[in-house]
Amino acid sequence: MNGGIGLDRLSLNQATVKRLGLRDAVALCVRHDIPAIGLWRDRVAEAGLADAAAAVRAAGLRVSSLCRGGFFTVADPDGRRAALADNLAAVEEAAELGTGTLVLVCGGLPPGQRDLGLARRMIEDAIAALVPAALRCGVRLGIEALHPMFCADRCVISSLGEAVDLALLFPADAVGVVVDTYHIWWDARLADEIARAGRRIVSFQVCDWVLPLPADTLLGRGHLGDGCIDFGAIAAAVAAAGYSGDVEVEIFNEQVWDAPADQTAATVRERFAQVLGAGAGRRRPG
Repeated sequence: MNGGIGLDRLSLNQATVKRLGLRDAVALCVRHDIPAIGLWRDRVAEAGLADAAAAVRAAGLRVSSLCRGGFFTVADPDGRRAALADNLAAVEEAAELGTGTLVLVCGGLPPGQRDLGLARRMIEDAIAALVPAALRCGVRLGIEALHPMFCADRCVISSLGEAVDLALLFPADAVGVVVDTYHIWWDARLADEIARAGRRIVSFQVCDWVLPLPADTLLGRGHLGDGCIDFGAIAAAVAAAGYSGDVEVEIFNEQVWDAPADQTAATVRERFAQVLGAGAGRRRPG
């Protein structure tokens, strides 16, 4: 991995410490010398946008991304207008928070529909409507491909290749893609698609795929090194594509959420260094 990824690029996504409010998550990052944080809109709203932005700035943290926009696949016109308004607000929130990336979870099948093509066209149309605001605010929309098991309810964009195809329809300054190891590690074309994405990569998110999967498959994520993902190969491909930004650890897992937050942050930092840092792969995390 050309020396690996330094801890100076580590970002703690708020989802990893889901029980904490924004101010406590910011303080946690400061205590554990984690230089960046990925924010979620619900926690920003609880704190208040202006206060949230001020808290992050005062702590000296970078905001690696804001999650999330999207969920464009609404069946009725009023719902689609409301989704667009909410996403326009999200773009402005990202700008206020000082991040250049708004992560999009684009949406599954519209209620009562089975037409994947229709859903994908709705997403394309919605992103097109957001591009002017993204350019004006200096925020790039990050299309996140989700694992195919979430196609019906969360995102009909199921591979990185699909996300890249969609992003390429729009200006590079406005629309890019998210590389999330949990969702795309299985793809036989992954290395080629990461290379094709190139400078369109706006966010790199990492967690492991752990077995057995829980009943709620959304929560089947673990600390780096606890599962079956080959992080070295993916990280090397992302680096070769030109991405040099923050790397977010984003874990959805009830046991991780229930653990003491300081324990989680310490494990995140330790595993990041072991799995992604210089000399990664020489030993397996214990």
